[in-house]
Amino acid sequence: MSASRSSLMPRTLLPVLILLAMACQAADRDRPQSSVRPGINDSYVSKRLDTDRMTATFEDEGREAFARRLDVIAELDLKPGDDVADVGAGSGFYVELMAAAVGKAGTVYAVEIAPNWIEHLQTLAEEKGLRQVRVVTGGERSVRLPKASVDLVFSSDTYHHFEYPAQTLASIFEALRPGGRWVVFDYDRIPGVSSRWLLGHLRLGRTEALAEITAAGFVLEREVDLNLRDNYLAIFRRP
Repeated sequence: MSASRSSLMPRTLLPVLILLAMACQAADRDRPQSSVRPGINDSYVSKRLDTDRMTATFEDEGREAFARRLDVIAELDLKPGDDVADVGAGSGFYVELMAAAVGKAGTVYAVEIAPNWIEHLQTLAEEKGLRQVRVVTGGERSVRLPKASVDLVFSSDTYHHFEYPAQTLASIFEALRPGGRWVVFDYDRIPGVSSRWLLGHLRLGRTEALAEITAAGFVLEREVDLNLRDNYLAIFRRP
């Protein structure tokens, strides 16, 4: 019986192949990417953004991200002392829940690209006495977090707003510690099922998002069935 090709591969060659694969993946991440939807965030980064009105919208019980927030936080399984990030933190209701979960020994990075939301989050942290919260001005192509700085990155109804997903995902990959988790709560997009607004607003749905994220080097750990109407919850890991 002839040996398989893989069994004939010298053990000393395997680390070299792994390093070559990692180098190719890094080169792909560093290659400039065109916008997948130009102007997708223009209304959010505008100084005309009314954060009071948007907070009322974001924190409406009719919105699953808010109505199911305690279920979502439970699935994050945060521990005291964890360092975590909320990318696209918005009005900050998840930031508050995360801060309570990680305690004073942990850190919560509230990442936003909108100037008005950044001011809102800074005021929220000060008024609530959340000293473990660090407000971070993110960029269009990067979450701008230090390398290997967090155990978990979370986003709520934000992933579909990534204008340069490959580069933003690369920055999340680098910000996570090995084995760290990347948790995505977002809208699905199903023709014939989703509302007309969602079909027009979303650049992609669940299936496309899962493929895009795994292509960036993340491993899908599990999808959580919360019996959601419009959203999905997926948990990935950095290998």
